[in-house]
Amino acid sequence: MWGEGERLGEQDEAERAGSPDLVVTVGGDGTLLRGVRIAAPIGALVLGVDVGRVGFLTEVNAEELASALDAVHRGSAHVDDRMTLTMRASRPLEIPSGIRDLLRYGRGPALPPPQVRPGDADQVGWGVALDLLALNDVVFEKLARDRQASLAVYVNGRLLAFYSADSVIVASSTGSTAYSLSAGGPIASPHLDALIFTPVAPHMVFNRSLVLASRERVAVRVLQRSGQVVVSVDGQVRGVLDPGDWVSVYAGPRRAKLVRLAELDFLDRLRNRLGLTDSAAALADGSAPPVYAPAEPLPPDLAHPAPRDDQR
Repeated sequence: MWGEGERLGEQDEAERAGSPDLVVTVGGDGTLLRGVRIAAPIGALVLGVDVGRVGFLTEVNAEELASALDAVHRGSAHVDDRMTLTMRASRPLEIPSGIRDLLRYGRGPALPPPQVRPGDADQVGWGVALDLLALNDVVFEKLARDRQASLAVYVNGRLLAFYSADSVIVASSTGSTAYSLSAGGPIASPHLDALIFTPVAPHMVFNRSLVLASRERVAVRVLQRSGQVVVSVDGQVRGVLDPGDWVSVYAGPRRAKLVRLAELDFLDRLRNRLGLTDSAAALADGSAPPVYAPAEPLPPDLAHPAPRDDQR
């Protein structure tokens, strides 16, 4: 949503929508992400009606909408809680004038070299909290096609690596099946609270993802002679960074609440959406049952596969 020509913050979007208890989105996952930005800050539920193409996050088709609304009204629907991401930055994010063509087409008029902005600890401290929320990911990518994004990446305030890359991604487990997946990142269960850092086309031998605990934070700082860097939040451009700027990404204080008609079977959805059982080469060599479930109850070690509390 926009107000007076500017994109509204998440809290302002929720207030403009009337602070609803339920947000219904009609479209694909991208539309649902916009609904989450409105719903999560006020604790509202989100029901995604799928008319898109892949739909990892949406729940029902148009024909099922009425029954889904009835389930929400009766209180029989399941709520799928998902970790979100939020940010702090060395300064408020903004999109400067004069670079719209670069943002839209990847090319435009030659721009002067960007100024180096203050970003040291003794200059900006812990930065400013941003009224932004991501369910999938925060992406830092080069602004112009002919200039790489040169970045220092920190984990919990300690330098991890320098990257010269097309972009770097900080995703949640939910976002592991989005841009991070297409960049070669791992798939994580949405039941796992985690941050997943994935570089895209880095100019270095080390091009692996890094999976971090939800209590950790990932900061990206633009190096002094880097080109400008675009910050996208769940696919929406939210600002442009100059050399010296930094943004820290970490788990948000609120969870997204997605409506499910039944308990989510993530691997079933993954298998169906990506056609994981359609390999002609494998099918030529035989088949296997869709479920392995002996008749007798699970033995104790399988029923509770984790360290006991007295072993901590």
